[in-house]
Parts: sequence; C-alpha cells; structure tokens
Amino acid sequence: MREFVVEADGGSRGNPGPAGYGAAVIDPKTGETLAEAAEYIGVATNNVAEYKGLIAGLKAAKALDADASVRVRMDSKLVVEQMSGRWKIKHPDMKPLAAEAARILPSSQVTYEWIPREKNKHADRLANEAMDAGKKGKRWEPSRSTAALGARDAEAARVVGDAAAGAAKARAALSGSVALSGSAGEAVATPPVGWGAADLGAPATFVLLRHGETVLTPEKRFSGSGGSDPSLSAVGVRQAEAVASALAARGTVQEIVSSPLKRCRETAEAVAARLNLDVRIEDGLRETDFGAWEGLTFAEVRERYAEDLTAWLASPKATPTGGGESFATVARRVSSTRDKLLAQYPGRTVLLVTHVTPVKTLVRLALGAPPESLFRMELSAASLSVVAYYADGNASLRLLNDTSHLR
Repeated sequence: MREFVVEADGGSRGNPGPAGYGAAVIDPKTGETLAEAAEYIGVATNNVAEYKGLIAGLKAAKALDADASVRVRMDSKLVVEQMSGRWKIKHPDMKPLAAEAARILPSSQVTYEWIPREKNKHADRLANEAMDAGKKGKRWEPSRSTAALGARDAEAARVVGDAAAGAAKARAALSGSVALSGSAGEAVATPPVGWGAADLGAPATFVLLRHGETVLTPEKRFSGSGGSDPSLSAVGVRQAEAVASALAARGTVQEIVSSPLKRCRETAEAVAARLNLDVRIEDGLRETDFGAWEGLTFAEVRERYAEDLTAWLASPKATPTGGGESFATVARRVSSTRDKLLAQYPGRTVLLVTHVTPVKTLVRLALGAPPESLFRMELSAASLSVVAYYADGNASLRLLNDTSHLR
C-alpha cells in the first residue's frame, strides 16, 4: 500500500475575511511533492478555510491512489481533534465540511497529526499565494519555484473547481486548482475536466423558487427579514397555486426547503400540498435585512438616505441604514446554507423557496460572477431558476427567472 502525507492549511485575512487554502501531497519516503492544491474561496473564517484545505488535500491524495494510506499533518488543533473524533463538532458551518472530508477516504486509511505552524510552511505558503491571487482577481497557478516542481520537468495539470467565494463552499471531488506531478516516465494523473466523459453521478439540483407576490411586491418596496413579514396577496396565492401545478406536472422535486418568512412558507406549503411532501424550514434562506429601508420604495430611500444608498450600491460590504445586512454578509450566510444542503441532499432535486437576494446570490456564486451582478438580474415573483451542483465541484445554471407557468 502506498503512503502519502497531506499537509494542509487555510487562512483568513480578517476572520471572517478574504480567505484561501493550500494543500500538498508528499511522498514520505522521498520528500517529493506529488500534488499541490490552492484556491481563493472569498470571504470565510480561518476554520472554514482550514477544512477546505483538508478536503482539497484528501481529494488530491485520492486522485493519485484511492487505496493509499494518508497521514494528515495540520497546525489546526481544531480540525485535527475534530477529525480524530476527540472533540465534538458543534459549529453548524463545520459539520458539513467535516462530513465531506470524512467521506473522501475510508477512515481506516487516514490518520491525523497536529504540527506547529512553523512546520506547515508549504501549505501556509500555498494558502497565501491563493489569497494574493484572489486579491488581484486571478486564480492560483502552480508555481515553478516550489522545491518539488523546480527540480523536475513533469507536466502540471490544472482543474478548475467552484469559483465561489466561499464557496463551497459540500463537494464530492477535487475543487480549486490542482497540479499533479509524476516521476520521469510516469503518466501524470489528470482528474476529469471540461467536456470529459467521466461519470460524476447525478448532480444535486436546486430548483430556486421566489415566493409569490405580497402587497409590497407590485410597489417594489424593500421587503426583507427585518420588516413586517407580509403574507401572500390574493395574486400571490394564485401564483403559488400555478407554480405548484407546474412542479407537480414535472414530477422531479424530491424535497422542499423554505425560508422561515411567511410569504415563502405559504408558497412552499401550496407546492407541498400538491406534491405530498413536507416542508423543512431553513433560516439561512431568509431575505436580506434592509434595516430602516424596510417598506420603503427605492425613490423614498434615495430621498431620505441618499449617502447610505450610494455606498450600498457601490460596495457589497455596505449595510442599509439602521444596521441591516450587507450583501457580503448575506453571501456568507447563503453559501454556508448551500453547502449544508448539498451535504444533506446529494444527488437529490430540492425545491428552495426563498427570496430575491438568496436566489440571485446562488446564481452569482454558481457563475463565479462579481457582487455587482446582483443588480443586473431580473427575478420576478413566483419565478423558477435552477442550478445543478456536480461531484467535481462545478455548478451549472440551467434556468433563470422562468415565469411560463404564470402565463
């Protein structure tokens, strides 16, 4: 049986802040670096980035030899102790990541060892390279200056994974960018990429349903999670019934998850009644808290809070007046919820009944689009969008703002 050492690390410049991970697969007998992985993951915490590094390292090791024994070396006491089973995993963001890491290789093949930070310089350097590249809007590229690659002329293969920050983000195969190097005369292991014929299995498919109209919808008033929590209007009820009929005719939805806000629960319950399914409530799918802007039109906000509105339109980190949520905060919440649901419903078709910002955010992250793209998407009440998530970490936007069932 072959033996590998995986050294992994992750970092966040702000905790949470711009984050990235790095991982290396090493031959313990020769000290040769067999594979490197690194990726900028957007805004995340140190712990999330460290888990992402572990996942990438284990996947890289599996790509080299799925039967090998792996010794993981990390300077994160938290990850080492949790993955070794000595510490309980209490934080909801950590549970799906730990579960994903545990699924990559049989537990009998993997051991964990804590090492001081100064002995984890290789993975730390990769994580910082990824963060530096992300700061420049670029992807991490394998460096020819590393000791392993500098001494060899082996080819490098690169796999493009989920471009989301964060993102995410549960993944069942290698995400990020990975360089695999082989000995002279050996074929370089290249994970499937692009239009290859690899069978990745059924994707997890999220059918994204924006709730039906409320009395605030036609007037285009800010209606988030900090306002009056309105019910569906008479029009909204008819829209919910129409989309329920359309989804029943398609017959593909297997699970229903809804925002806790009333307009979404009412829409979800209309669909659930037709499909004979239960509705699960997920707080992470709630709409943005728009603070003092709740219930106001855009024109009214511009008149009363012009300076704050200008800042909000210019930066995803700006918050609405009165302590609402920034788009950056919502993106972290939504991407965490996405990863949790992907871990819970692999290969399933799940209806997510939610709001404008969460739907647009999921679409943006799937496309790797910048935050300002949120202002460039149209999303009608009771519209359907669809994103599929594959085992290699890639996402595919299949539908956006479909309202054909309302006509």
